[in-house]
Amino acid sequence: MKLDELKLNIDYFEFDNKLYQKLNATPLKNLKLVSFNKEACDLIGLDYEECETQEFLEFMNGEKTLNGSVPYSMVYAGHQFGYFVPQLGDGRAINLGSMNGWHLQTKGSGLTRYSRQGDGRAVLRSSIREYLISEAMFALGIPTTRALAIIDSETFAHREWNQESCAIVLRLSPSWIRIGTFEFFARTKENSQKNLKQLADYVIKQSYPELENEDEKYEKMFYKLVDKTAQLMALWQVYGFQHGVMNTDNFSMAGLTIDYGPYAFMDYFEKNAICNHTDVEGRYSYNNQPFVARWNLFVLINALKKICDEEKLENYMKFYLSIHKKIYLDMMNKRVGLDASKSGDANQFLIIELLGALESSKMDYNVFFYRLTNLKSFDDLSSILDIAVFQDPLRKWFDSYKRACDEQNSSFESRFEIMKKVNPKYILKNYMLQEAIEKADEGDYTLVNELLKIAQNPFDEHEEFERFAQPTPMKFANIKLSCSS
Repeated sequence: MKLDELKLNIDYFEFDNKLYQKLNATPLKNLKLVSFNKEACDLIGLDYEECETQEFLEFMNGEKTLNGSVPYSMVYAGHQFGYFVPQLGDGRAINLGSMNGWHLQTKGSGLTRYSRQGDGRAVLRSSIREYLISEAMFALGIPTTRALAIIDSETFAHREWNQESCAIVLRLSPSWIRIGTFEFFARTKENSQKNLKQLADYVIKQSYPELENEDEKYEKMFYKLVDKTAQLMALWQVYGFQHGVMNTDNFSMAGLTIDYGPYAFMDYFEKNAICNHTDVEGRYSYNNQPFVARWNLFVLINALKKICDEEKLENYMKFYLSIHKKIYLDMMNKRVGLDASKSGDANQFLIIELLGALESSKMDYNVFFYRLTNLKSFDDLSSILDIAVFQDPLRKWFDSYKRACDEQNSSFESRFEIMKKVNPKYILKNYMLQEAIEKADEGDYTLVNELLKIAQNPFDEHEEFERFAQPTPMKFANIKLSCSS
């Protein structure tokens, strides 16, 4: 489909106009296409060739409006690092409308009513990171927003001590409603109960349509979100992912990973790792993520109590941690080629022992699992042990692992069949992204596009990038990043 043939739908203007702002983007200067994503084009039926036209650049830049589109930004509130902020919102994002169930949004499009002290821009560095990670997460089976394209420009913004070029990412999501949206609606001075019901109906229509004609549909919406969030946190942890800023305004009502800022896939395993240097107390550390998500869900209960039975919501939260634990253990067992249902508590202890061994040995987390997948004999563990800083903790774990394999009558071949589906050869690490960013700053976007291919096909061989399948160089491992973007 040609760009001019796309027709977007706007369904947000049924809300009170105090809850959004209609506005146009503030265009960037001298645009350059960095990359476009064919898989995301397919989601909305856009011809690939259209992405290489000047018309597409103008669309990304807000100079061209598609049929049916009325650009707008949404208001929301949120708890940031545990402290309530009564008004946040799309401070640099503009919603364009939806097509095929995907809501299009450009990030970095200029000032809005909700920009606060910001400049409404996103720099190339953070835009590349969000563009690539969206696709990497999707390829790993982790619920996420998607990204269709990214453009660079000769408009500049100051970040920390540097001047950086401004960019725009075109993002797609089944929903952009957040827990923070409910927080804002719950605190509207007029018609808060009506607004909350309207918002909950909107979320159900977008994300939980099977509930539309159900009794207690708002409670059931919450239950489904609890289940989805427990699963999401389990998958984050299984693959060593750290979000970095799990504020309630960054928490999706659809159970998706949204708003990628100072994120990281863990290099060597460290259960209390912090990827965001702003997070001095470790609120959003790797190990704390399921518990922060739980805290966020209780914040949502407080917002929903005007339209829900609060006691029922709180009672359902009793299941959250057990749901998370089951999914996590099932997946971690697959990562070592075993069946969690066959070993009971002993199986849980095997995983706990593994995490301790990985941390003590200073072992690259995801490289360990890939090499375990291809292990052919317990008599030769050199392919794994040789990349550990300290080998003894892992040697001891392998004794436990061998016993567990014998108990399940598990062969190397059967474990390989399980592990090859869940243990990718490639995981996007921050040092890889930084290399692509440095080249892009010089006008070379080649590595951005190569990393996109790797991100979308992490289980495949990419012979020219074999170095990216090796352990992260220690000088780049587990670095902390800035929120500045």
